[in-house]
Amino acid sequence: MYAAPAAAPLTRRAVLRTAFTAAVCAGTAAALAPVLRARRPRQTLTPAPLTEETYRGRHIAVDLATAAVRIDGRPLHVMRRADGSYLSGINHFQSYATPLELARAAVDELGTNQLAFAAPHHGGQE
Repeated sequence: MYAAPAAAPLTRRAVLRTAFTAAVCAGTAAALAPVLRARRPRQTLTPAPLTEETYRGRHIAVDLATAAVRIDGRPLHVMRRADGSYLSGINHFQSYATPLELARAAVDELGTNQLAFAAPHHGGQE
């Protein structure tokens, strides 16, 4: 059978070489850490982007994160379907790909009428 090689005695040179290698690795990691950290996307506490436009004389504001839609400052009830499209209480028989398309269609449907302010939910405090 083969005999295991005898362990080399620990010399001063081996200890210094190991310490030097560890110091070089630690220094390289410390130098590269800010670079690697900067490449990661940052999480910010800024609000989600808000899309605003004037369509046929009406001011439309859409919060893209929550799909909240306001027409002339009044909220439009928006529902998300299982397939990812959106529908509203103005025309709940047709769905739209984005909340902005839905808001434009609601403006077309409303004509010169205004949205009613949101009614309190059932069971709410009065």
